[in-house]
Amino acid sequence: MTVIQGNGFVAEIIRSSKRKTSAIKIQKGKVFVMVPERLSRAVIESLVTEKTRWIKEKLAIQKEIIAVKPKEFISGEAFSCLDKSHPLKIESGLYPAIKLHQDELVVSVRDKAADNAQVIKQLLIKWFKLRAESTLRDKTAHYSRMIGVTASSVTIKSFKARWGSCSITAGIQYNWKIIIAPDRIVNYVVIHELCHILHHNHSPAFWKAVEHYCHDYRDCGAWLKINGARLDI
Repeated sequence: MTVIQGNGFVAEIIRSSKRKTSAIKIQKGKVFVMVPERLSRAVIESLVTEKTRWIKEKLAIQKEIIAVKPKEFISGEAFSCLDKSHPLKIESGLYPAIKLHQDELVVSVRDKAADNAQVIKQLLIKWFKLRAESTLRDKTAHYSRMIGVTASSVTIKSFKARWGSCSITAGIQYNWKIIIAPDRIVNYVVIHELCHILHHNHSPAFWKAVEHYCHDYRDCGAWLKINGARLDI
């Protein structure tokens, strides 16, 4: 195994006679540099140095993903929504249900002794989706007035790799999981999508508009890159 010592990481070089170009892959917290068989070590080291910032960002993101502890769906476990942490309380009831009571997420199940993890998870997802729809519609209306745009529709969806989208016809879709993030992060996502009505791209003009309404948008974007994997039920 041939490796390169990077700035805070080790990169393994993988040579192949079939490769025409070079590529860097981050997998399970490890860095791999796939290169043509005869590419010189000096060129590979230069590539790794050039991509150091990108590599470290990806490593940080994957570290967070690896570190995320699976939920157990037991009493006392905390679930975040905007800037609040809600302890889970499980009690017996006639039928499965969920409600917010004095900042606790109270879940009723028929048999507390049974394995209710999946039932509780689905009840929590339903609650978070409803909360997301209400909150994101209100925030969209608020920032629409501020920015001077109008969304043709607001829809709550489940996305794997995005927090929102804006169609060419000003239809906005949000990932319901964003509601788990702090309030300022949710505001950033709403502003981001609404500014796409003004500029349907990521041009300097777009980012200038975002910055006008969200001064710390860079910090918010960085927060999502690092903590996005934690926004789940």
